[in-house]
Amino acid sequence: MTRQADGANAGADPAAARLPSRVAQLLSALFYGTCSFLMVLVNKALLTTYGFPSPIVLGIGQMAATIMILYVSKLNKIIHFPDFDKNIPVKLFPLPLLYVGNHISGLSSTGKLSLPMFTVLRKFTIPLTLLLETVILGRQYSLSIIVSVFAIIVGAFIAAGSDLAFNLEGYIFVFLNDIFTAANGVYTKQKMDPKELGKYGVLFYNASFMIIPTLILSVSTGDLQQATEFNQWKNVLFIIQFLLSCFLGFLLMFSTVLCSFYNSALTTAVVGAIKNVSVAYIGMLVGGDYIFSVLNFVGLNICMAGGLRYSFLTLSSQLKPKPVDEESVPPDLKS
Repeated sequence: MTRQADGANAGADPAAARLPSRVAQLLSALFYGTCSFLMVLVNKALLTTYGFPSPIVLGIGQMAATIMILYVSKLNKIIHFPDFDKNIPVKLFPLPLLYVGNHISGLSSTGKLSLPMFTVLRKFTIPLTLLLETVILGRQYSLSIIVSVFAIIVGAFIAAGSDLAFNLEGYIFVFLNDIFTAANGVYTKQKMDPKELGKYGVLFYNASFMIIPTLILSVSTGDLQQATEFNQWKNVLFIIQFLLSCFLGFLLMFSTVLCSFYNSALTTAVVGAIKNVSVAYIGMLVGGDYIFSVLNFVGLNICMAGGLRYSFLTLSSQLKPKPVDEESVPPDLKS
């Protein structure tokens, strides 16, 4: 009886061990979706409602917040990441370049497109991520997953094709943002080895390496001057939202890394698409810059249906118990 009881406990241990991982997968995905949702709304208010002219300066503020929060946390031994050495830039490359490209293109595109169209065009991140994960990480996806991704793209084409507020510059920035986001997600997944930089090291050194070049870029383009001459710096509500955007920038970067760590880069991309369900429909009601058309509305809904289908398939595969290898089970535990 004792041996049978021990065998039962041994058989239960793997499932129990997988449970925290599944909870972490779900919570990290929800955390990322929430941060991403709030980030779009706050940045939209800053860049469109207030007319803040300097997306690069906003990105610098978000990098500075990330550096300060992580460094203070390290000093207080709340988190750990390795001290700087000459090998870190080599270990991290090309993440800093992808990181700043993702930041600037995302902020630039947010202010130039309506919320619903911005969220639709961001869907192209998903097939790009799928392609890069296949090429760089060697992952393979089922036909059902690929069909779901295809549905998202078809919906995006339908919606974008009927965009009555077409903005070429906005479209260019958002497609660049898609490319940078996909590459950043895949390479982040590749670089997050806990034995090397880990989650926090990737975040800290990414921001540290790129804040000075980004500041130089903002000075050379006149972006910093436009920010200093902005007429809302005495507006308390604007300052609160600017600081909130900086803090949310840190939370978004942290939640992105966390979601990619516990899930795949593709899942992180699709969680962003699911988050856009709320953003798109809220934008229709309160954004003030959405122009309704039947094709656009149909395309939006096809996108959302494809994203929800992907989520269902991914969640189902995670909850499905893994098959036990009979050869790995000790003979005395076999019935």
